[in-house]
Amino acid sequence: MSDSYLWWRDGVIYQIYPRSFYDSNGDGIGDLPGITARLDYLADLGVDGLWISPIYPSPDVDFGYDVSNYKDIDPKFGSMRDFEDLVAAARQRGMRIILDLVLAHTSDQHPWFVEARQSRENERRDWYIWRDPKPGGGRPNNWESIFGGPAWEFDPLTGQYYYHMFYKQQPDLNWRNPAVRAEMMDVFRFWADKGVSGFRLDVFNNYFKDAQFRDNPPRFGLRGFDRQHHIYDTNQPEMIGVVQQIRRLVDAYPESYVVGETFMNQEWAADYVGEDKLHAAFNFEMLGSPFSARKYFRAIQRWESGLAETAWPNYVLNNHDNPRTATRFGRGERDERLKVAAAMLLTLRGTPFIYYGEEIGMRDIRITRKMIQDPIGKRYWPFHKGRDGCRAPMQWSSDPQAGFTGGTPWLPVHPDYLWRNVERQLADPDSLLNFYKRLIRLRRQTPALQRGMFQALTFDPRSLLAYQRQTSDQTVLVALNFSRRPLRLFLGPATTRGEWALLLSSHRQEPPDLTQGVLPLAGYEVCILAKAG
Repeated sequence: MSDSYLWWRDGVIYQIYPRSFYDSNGDGIGDLPGITARLDYLADLGVDGLWISPIYPSPDVDFGYDVSNYKDIDPKFGSMRDFEDLVAAARQRGMRIILDLVLAHTSDQHPWFVEARQSRENERRDWYIWRDPKPGGGRPNNWESIFGGPAWEFDPLTGQYYYHMFYKQQPDLNWRNPAVRAEMMDVFRFWADKGVSGFRLDVFNNYFKDAQFRDNPPRFGLRGFDRQHHIYDTNQPEMIGVVQQIRRLVDAYPESYVVGETFMNQEWAADYVGEDKLHAAFNFEMLGSPFSARKYFRAIQRWESGLAETAWPNYVLNNHDNPRTATRFGRGERDERLKVAAAMLLTLRGTPFIYYGEEIGMRDIRITRKMIQDPIGKRYWPFHKGRDGCRAPMQWSSDPQAGFTGGTPWLPVHPDYLWRNVERQLADPDSLLNFYKRLIRLRRQTPALQRGMFQALTFDPRSLLAYQRQTSDQTVLVALNFSRRPLRLFLGPATTRGEWALLLSSHRQEPPDLTQGVLPLAGYEVCILAKAG
């Protein structure tokens, strides 16, 4: 492994949901000039890559994940010139741009689909997945949409069904058509030529479906989609050839990066990562984990053991589709648990991803039925309130609307913005934000935390997770107390004073006394030590 610093491997990636980051023109929706205006904040935080959720023209049935033009910018976010300015300004500050590519499906308003549904003979017809009704009528097979209901929508004009894994307004593309595949490869080139350094592939292993369109076998579940084993409608063997082609294309651009969002089964993620495949694929096991040393450790073990020796892990605790960790296990307004989680994320072997606002402990907003924007919430209320809660505007200051906009925000800001905001936390040396900054700075200054091997010190942790990151000339010890009670980590033979240097602690300023071979930890303490060799 190269010793030179590589941004996507050794650095930190920050996800921006552009609608909610910063609004530069007062229309209530975040935009590209808004991101550019906040680049100094991101540079000061210390991140290396900015993953931007979709900014392409879209009717917003699924808020950007229904694309109507892959090679343009939606006017609500700005112009192509605004995007080019953002790329250049980020580069000047040592940051790279990662774009979200939604290539499994388009909007039903994409010109390709508008053409395709005109007639069975249209040249775009085979760009999507069409099937005749079963003899006697009825949909072609039993496949279900993950967003509810059948995955087949009947089109009366041409008398066929088209397939959609998500909403009916998101018809799936036919990746078996060489013209579709070639067009998608050109999408990569278009944005890479504009200076984009990385790509996040939305539900990438959903590109192909079974060529014979066989029924999925049944299983026990509460709703239609969950009552099937998804053997034939996703994760087909043809995907390997596609990810290899994508990797060859991306590798033609120096220091570029591609990471995939593994759809449904996280055990599939490792299959797509390697020197001739994707650089990385998300394993989302930690996203739903409770605040548990044991649960997190087992997730780490599975991910480390599942990957090939040459593959590189990544870790994520928050994103735009899931409740925030601060909501799930933050205790009131206290952030001590969030500091423990942050220290774990930023010291494991692998690339850490931070979701906007995670660094200040943003909580999900409470959603009433009238407030819902997300169609999932509209369909499944009250059993599922949708994803709006974790997409609320970034809390920059105690100014009106949290300093996010001069207008009315597209989603309400959290009421705690008056005291939980960037401006206030920057001024507090003990804040969660400043703790993130210290952790990221430590990671950048410490080669063992970037590329060192991972060695667990607790093998069945109840409340204490401890591990070493080690290179040939440095050993870093990370000890994380997941309990509010004081605990002790037994290190074995006593060590001499001065052998271990204190790099960072959430509770102490002086190195601990390890002469008895024991590291005492306060409740919810993070303690990171280092020694030479």
